[in-house]
Amino acid sequence: MTPDDAAAASEPCVVPGCGAVSVRHLALAEARKAFPDLPEKGRRAPLCRDHYRAWKKATKESRALDRLGW
Repeated sequence: MTPDDAAAASEPCVVPGCGAVSVRHLALAEARKAFPDLPEKGRRAPLCRDHYRAWKKATKESRALDRLGW
């Protein structure tokens, strides 16, 4: 399978109005921390590169605090 085939088989980004090819999948509850308007569809949220980066920036502090508790 070539990278082009994998991109074509990939799901679109779940953020309303985006539709770009997804590169990461997060738990829907985790993705809602940054994008509260996600649809109630499934357990996983496929995100494109730009929205995954936005999720990382939005949850950076809380993820760092979670790691400190180990």
